[in-house]
Amino acid sequence: MSDAAQCTISEQRGETGRPGVPLAFVHRARGEDAFVTDWQRTAAEGSFAVSGRWPGAHPFTPSVDLTYDPLLVAETMRQAGILIVHAAYALPLEYRFLLSKLRYSCVPELLRVDAWPADVDILVRCSDIVWRGLRPRSMKVAMTVRRGGNVVARGDVDAEFINPGTYVRLRGDRAVPRSWVSPAAPVRPLLAGRTRADDVLIAPTPDPCQWLLRVDTAHPVLFQGRKDHVPGMLLLEAARQAASALRSPTPFVPAGGEITFQRYAEFDVPCLIRAERPAADGGIRISGEQNGAPVFSATLQERALLDPPVEAGTLVGTGGRSM
Repeated sequence: MSDAAQCTISEQRGETGRPGVPLAFVHRARGEDAFVTDWQRTAAEGSFAVSGRWPGAHPFTPSVDLTYDPLLVAETMRQAGILIVHAAYALPLEYRFLLSKLRYSCVPELLRVDAWPADVDILVRCSDIVWRGLRPRSMKVAMTVRRGGNVVARGDVDAEFINPGTYVRLRGDRAVPRSWVSPAAPVRPLLAGRTRADDVLIAPTPDPCQWLLRVDTAHPVLFQGRKDHVPGMLLLEAARQAASALRSPTPFVPAGGEITFQRYAEFDVPCLIRAERPAADGGIRISGEQNGAPVFSATLQERALLDPPVEAGTLVGTGGRSM
């Protein structure tokens, strides 16, 4: 670890009860929503071992048929990547993460919830790094999640990192964080695959395959820290809810998914989310647009997209669209 990153971690170690991982290093404000616990380098260049723990129950991502929610797994991988960029590559906390693509794939039968929290190991590999001076400008991050020695998920992200001055120039007047509550009433929670109306992110329209995005910046899980645009993981959850509404009353569990972000989603512009009937491969395609311009496109399906193998082993070595 660089001296700069080590100093930053030392200064913030008191901000979390999780050893070695300040909440700020995973962009979380609440300990119960932070799923990574520690990290270390491995023998391979650009590879890191991250430890994680999934709670036995989580209010926003409850178990589905007694298995962990695949989007909780995807969030864990996202946090592992953010942690490594800050801790191992010394990216300052004030830099912005721009996520252009995220893919994940789970093996649902290996995600059974036990009576106690589940410890997981995440192998993080960073590649295609573009540098600006001593700091990374962009990179690809691939992750493999193991539980009890078995591969239970894989994922990867393409990310870019922007300094505060450049971000303000890019966003202009919209760079100011704000509060926002969408006025549209939600669909019935069960239609969106949820149990609480406060967690529903879609509102009905006359078109049964199209919904309006709903945003409430006071949501304690989806908004941790003030934002100037809709976070990417919220859009992924909205895509999942649209797929659930399309499939209702048949439950929909997105074991695999891919989402690409084309531009920032603004709070004060209606965002239309459209889902297409399942394709031949079983995937449901979801897209979002504002003022006729694409915001994101996603494919979610109930089988693993990346087909991660079930294998035993240990981690190698010893030791638009914000994320």
